[in-house]
Amino acid sequence: MKSTAISLTKWAFVLLLLLPAAPAVRCQTWDDLNRRPYPQWFADAKLGIFVHWGLYSVPAYASKEGYAEWLYKGLMSGDEGRLRAMSFWADTTLPVHEMYAQLTGHWHAELWQPAAWARLFREAGAGYVVLVTKHHDGYCLWDSPQQPVWNSVASGPRRNIVAELTEAVRAEGLRMGFYYSLPEWSNPRHRWTVDPDSAIGDYVDNYMVPQFKELVARYKPSLVFADGDWQNSADEFRSTELIDWYYRTVGPDAIVNDRWGRGTQHGFRTPEYSDGLDIVDRPWAECRGLGRSFGLNRNEDLDNYLTSTELIQHFCSLVAHGGGLTLNVGPCADGTIPLLQQERLRDLGRWLQVNGEAVYGSRPWNNGADSRHADREHRSMPMPPSTQIDCDWVRNAPLKGMPVDNFEIHWQGRFETSGHATCYIKAVADDEITVVHEGDTILHHNHAWAANNDVYETGRMDAAGHFDMDIYYRERDLEASVSLLVSHDGVHYTPMPLEGLQGIATWQRTVRCFTQKGGNLYVIEFERPGSTLEIPAMPRLKKGTEITLLGTTGSVRWKQRKDDTLVLDLDALDPKELAALGHAWVIKIVPAR
Repeated sequence: MKSTAISLTKWAFVLLLLLPAAPAVRCQTWDDLNRRPYPQWFADAKLGIFVHWGLYSVPAYASKEGYAEWLYKGLMSGDEGRLRAMSFWADTTLPVHEMYAQLTGHWHAELWQPAAWARLFREAGAGYVVLVTKHHDGYCLWDSPQQPVWNSVASGPRRNIVAELTEAVRAEGLRMGFYYSLPEWSNPRHRWTVDPDSAIGDYVDNYMVPQFKELVARYKPSLVFADGDWQNSADEFRSTELIDWYYRTVGPDAIVNDRWGRGTQHGFRTPEYSDGLDIVDRPWAECRGLGRSFGLNRNEDLDNYLTSTELIQHFCSLVAHGGGLTLNVGPCADGTIPLLQQERLRDLGRWLQVNGEAVYGSRPWNNGADSRHADREHRSMPMPPSTQIDCDWVRNAPLKGMPVDNFEIHWQGRFETSGHATCYIKAVADDEITVVHEGDTILHHNHAWAANNDVYETGRMDAAGHFDMDIYYRERDLEASVSLLVSHDGVHYTPMPLEGLQGIATWQRTVRCFTQKGGNLYVIEFERPGSTLEIPAMPRLKKGTEITLLGTTGSVRWKQRKDDTLVLDLDALDPKELAALGHAWVIKIVPAR
């Protein structure tokens, strides 16, 4: 082992001597970096595949809503579920790092075939792949000179996963990207979340920066996805310097994300388990798993996974809003991708083979000043019965079929004061909550976690000591959580018990969305069209405009009413061709020139 470490150190020294000649420090400002154009390939690709695979894939365990790749952190905090799962693989009486290191004896990757992975990703329709080269546990999937023992070449599979997958992905014509965790939970130079955040300088200067440069110089990834940045500033991570160096090393096709520390003002945006973004200042791609974890979580329920139809329609909605999707797979420890995940990828790829022209290289359709990203319909559904409001929807929605963002819930219930004349009511909510008592608003906040200090003195109650309440919760984007708390002393708060609590959830469901490319307009229908399809509020079409349904032969007969509703007659289409289509149906409109 000692000789291996020495040879790796020599290799690192030689490699660093071969790094591209450049000033040692050329720290640009965010404005300087933002003047550099983002490469067009990323905006056109739309779909990438994320791969989370590591020591955490051995237990492959988290809570049903948890992140399995955060196993190390769960062990640090003494999480009972993770410790119980870990007991089948390691001695849980050992210190965390020693316990976790025992997983290297169980991670063999004996069935891993990088070429098969790359082929599957291409068949799924992806334009790029992002491999987690090092997660927050610090374990490297290449022979990092900075970690001569804690890597997949010296232990575990004893293979250079970064090198092998990079070669296979590029052989399939896809671009290769790297996820790289800036901090580490396990590094003695700085233990993230244990040592003071301000003490990270030595780790950054003498470990992170040289390791990042070694990784990039060796493999020259087209994309870098940094992460773990939220407790330190971009200056502390030397982020402008590193991004500038990366761009000069790899060239104009290089792109980074937006997670480089507090104050980062550059990089493609990365909403996580969201409903997308409505922004145009820079590229973006939602990152999410097929389920609710990135690393494989064997504890997940089937309902956590997107169906093929949900996946395809969600992807179309993201593209119609100008974004894309970096879709994660979580392989098993043996190197196979679970069959359910493979099925979803193959279904997406088959759909894109037919309809990809409406996706790749497309842009959102804008009808003048009226943004026409999507047509929606109103939906509502009762919430499950409850006695209190104390909810945290992590990477999911309150009800099956709802979006994870942009919904509202209206609860009604009665509160018993239990003989107390004065009660203090507090709400904690992301994003907005309003509490109404007999028509009067007694509490309102429209910013995450801002309601902590709100109190309401109920004063005299009626003889029964009851009063009715209406609670309105509005979720706009990203995380969703709401709690309604009560205290009789203004100090100790508990969830407020409500009698007869009833809730109605409402949201807007996308029924169609629109893209455009090369002067053509694409209408993506989320419900199977019948013999006639009506699309309201369309631009006036000239005689000679050709309309087709992708995946079928022949043109579609059409007419347009005076109110601009476009009426399509699909009766002439081949029923067998129409029956073979599914998930989402794409109407192509080629305007008369």
